[in-house]
Amino acid sequence: MASYGLSAAILGACVLAIHLIGAEETLYVAAVYEHRVILNPRPGVPLRRRAALEHMEKNLHAFAEQAALAALQGAHILVFPEDAIHGFNYTRASVASYLETVPDPEEVTWSPCADPGRFSNTEVLRRLSCMARKNRLFLVANMPDRQPCSRASDPLCPPDGQYQFNTDVVFSDNGTLVARYHKQNLYFEAAFDTPPRNKYVTFTTPFAGRFGVFTCFDILFREPAVTLVRDMGVRQLVYPTAWMNQLPLLAAVQFQRSFSYSAGVTLLAANVRAAALGMTGSGIFTPWEAVYHHDSTEGEQGRLLVSRVPVLDPLAVVGHARPSLVPFSGHPKAEGAVEEDETWPDCNNLQADTRRRKPEATFCLKEESGYREELLAEEPTPPFTSTMMYDNFTLVLLQGREGNLTACDGSFCCHLLFRRSDPPEEELYALGAFDGLHVVHGTYYLEVCALVKCPGQHKGSCGGETERAQTLIDFQLDGIFSTEHVYAGVLGSGMTLDRPDQSGWQSGGRFYMKRRGMTTGLVTAVLYGRVYEKDSCLLSADSP
Repeated sequence: MASYGLSAAILGACVLAIHLIGAEETLYVAAVYEHRVILNPRPGVPLRRRAALEHMEKNLHAFAEQAALAALQGAHILVFPEDAIHGFNYTRASVASYLETVPDPEEVTWSPCADPGRFSNTEVLRRLSCMARKNRLFLVANMPDRQPCSRASDPLCPPDGQYQFNTDVVFSDNGTLVARYHKQNLYFEAAFDTPPRNKYVTFTTPFAGRFGVFTCFDILFREPAVTLVRDMGVRQLVYPTAWMNQLPLLAAVQFQRSFSYSAGVTLLAANVRAAALGMTGSGIFTPWEAVYHHDSTEGEQGRLLVSRVPVLDPLAVVGHARPSLVPFSGHPKAEGAVEEDETWPDCNNLQADTRRRKPEATFCLKEESGYREELLAEEPTPPFTSTMMYDNFTLVLLQGREGNLTACDGSFCCHLLFRRSDPPEEELYALGAFDGLHVVHGTYYLEVCALVKCPGQHKGSCGGETERAQTLIDFQLDGIFSTEHVYAGVLGSGMTLDRPDQSGWQSGGRFYMKRRGMTTGLVTAVLYGRVYEKDSCLLSADSP
């Protein structure tokens, strides 16, 4: 099945972002469509080409309607989801009738709509090309792709003499194929091959400059996502996905927002809609704003999102003006952010060693009335272990209305300073830490600090899934990370996206985020660290 997601590049050096000065020339209109995909009810059974085309036409008909609606709202670019034309759960053999050979646009200039006879068996490419041309917009879609190969010249060529790729295609507003990207990080997709070499795909538009392309599970890995952003300086990304929500840390819009905010990029994220499989959640994300949709209702139809967004390509010239550029850290401050002041408890001078294994035995509090500091010689709740997202987190329960906690997994420690409201009903929260190799549904190395609402009233429930919370919490969450790639995220009740007031690096490798004044109950606050260089670590049965 198609991938789920993760990853985000916290840039060590300053990166460039557009500073909006109200100039009309620095904005464009983006659209994403969350499509309720019409599935093949028997994906494991091979079909004839005609039957496969009849199936895909049902989804393409919906695409055509949405492209027209997006154009009426002035969209310059429209992104459709991964797997939205053909569905998923195919075998290598049963997907065969759905495949088309997508030419390399770096070698061939071709508009399938204008020249439909140039390549045979390209009905889907022609349909997409004509949508882009008719509606005068750039169009991004995902489709299965066949690329012939020979073992005589390519030892990695599959035995049947062809690569089968999960492929994104991009058409310009005149219907020309301008980009082709083969998904690099597959998520248990038996029908498709991993490309034999990494390729970083971008395309250039007249309205916003350069965009990068990657797909679903790619977002969790260095290649291609981080390389595009950090090394190639791509600040605008199109992102077809078929993402299964996994709370409390990896719901679709939750991580889409974290990636955009933390990497300082625009992310145009289009997810398929298959509520029975937990697939929903799309959005148009900039480092400052988010227009998004999440609805787990089974009968909910597709949703078109359209928004005006700033041009973030530092090399773009839109109209006759080059957008004004200012440096920022990759963690832009939210509008109206709370500055460092005397009302926020500062206990740093009490933390002599933040990497020690035992939680703090002392809480540091500062009352808002009179700003009086107190030391409470009170033993915290003992740490315990619970499973979160298939990983064994070390957790510490929050007690009282305010406090100062530390949770450690080995030498990796997370620190929380909090003050919370009294909910109508008592709700249980825990601070968790994890440092290790995630090995279920993908292999990747994590350092995670997470403040989570527990779905039940007992600590054994902590780490489980919930979308609802009533407790309002002001907090500072931080940890000392060995990686520069940390994705900060705040999720409120009912899948409401929030954003830190402040976040960034302090001395000693400490990364922090602060949030005060939330208007919805806190479900999750997370610093999701990706240690890409440890992804290849091997587990041993004799490991301690």
